[in-house]
Amino acid sequence: MLISSVLAPICLSITPLSAKGEYTLFSDTKWNGEIRPRYEFVDVQDSGKMNGSAFTVRATIGLNTTLFGIEGLSMKVDGTTVQTLGATRYDDLSPIRNTAYEVVADPEQTRFTQAYLQYKYGATTFKAGRQILNLDNQRFIGSVDWRQMMQSFDAVSISNTSIPGLTLIGAYIYSYATAFDEPMWNSKSMILNGSYKVNDMFKVTAYDYMISSEKAAYGSDTIGLALTGDVPASIAKINYRAEYAKQGDASFKQVGTVKKQNDADYYNLEALADISGILVGGGYEVLSGTNGTDGKTAFSTPLATLHKFNGWADKFLTTPTGGLCDTSATLGYSATGLGKAMIVYHDFKTDITINGNTDLGSEWDVMYTNDVPLIKGLSALIKAGFYNGGSVTGYTKDTDKIWLQFDYHF
Repeated sequence: MLISSVLAPICLSITPLSAKGEYTLFSDTKWNGEIRPRYEFVDVQDSGKMNGSAFTVRATIGLNTTLFGIEGLSMKVDGTTVQTLGATRYDDLSPIRNTAYEVVADPEQTRFTQAYLQYKYGATTFKAGRQILNLDNQRFIGSVDWRQMMQSFDAVSISNTSIPGLTLIGAYIYSYATAFDEPMWNSKSMILNGSYKVNDMFKVTAYDYMISSEKAAYGSDTIGLALTGDVPASIAKINYRAEYAKQGDASFKQVGTVKKQNDADYYNLEALADISGILVGGGYEVLSGTNGTDGKTAFSTPLATLHKFNGWADKFLTTPTGGLCDTSATLGYSATGLGKAMIVYHDFKTDITINGNTDLGSEWDVMYTNDVPLIKGLSALIKAGFYNGGSVTGYTKDTDKIWLQFDYHF
């Protein structure tokens, strides 16, 4: 209802402003929408809570329109609502949360997920307002689109592609909205990202993320370099990523109470071979940690799309004190008409031994998705994460999560 009340006056205003019809306030209007119903089940071993069971639906409607007939000037508005379908048998982390159940982080809420002005001049695009930012593989900056309410940023951003193969992105984030039912959180974050694609086999990306988060009471400066590409082999195409980042003290103006010292490292090596639709891959990712007395800190990514990494059971949304070493192996397939299926195995260890322990457990993840025949824009997904606990305190309980989902875009 909120979305309709806001968008209805806009729709009625799409008429010429001058008597001679020389220009219009809105023109070349395009609509978009999404409906995404989902069932999520959560079972945590010996937690003392009842299993979480959530039926929710996400509905988004939006428009993109040219303003005043000015070439390159446009506006984008998206409104999103998340509602439950049936009884609420889960802890949604809202102010009225039901702590008797396990957590499913999809509270009922409605908000504008995008509302920005855009001006495009040649190869330069400028945006101001609430927007979605997904940089690279979303390991540091992402929209958390897996949750029913996505994360969005109030920001001023600029991108440029004037030089062939070179993409430059800069953004200043002054506040952001998480996936939870929370107020806007202040931020004073400067985001710099530049990539140069030599060819399909080699692309280099350099970045400097000067992040300040009121919510996380956190501030740091992360500088990194990533090499990516697709290498053709005799029977396969191999996609690879090699990345290193150093996290140090914040060099940009902060908000709230922040850590005074940051000293951490990030490494990532991964490859995925596509052999006529058969997918085989592996990876090794390290977020360094601390023993509490070495002057180090655990590597942190507070604005990332965290569900995408380190297992779908979401046991490592916060880096363990001793850090995280994730060794993974992937097997699956992708074929037109048959959809995509994947099995992923993770073995988790700490980077630094904590009280004589390094075992953070292991996890099996499985997923199958495909388009629904005869209905354009509709897809179905079944997905699960089965985490087996380790011996490090706080990571000993087995956790199972299962999802059933439909997603319709129009």
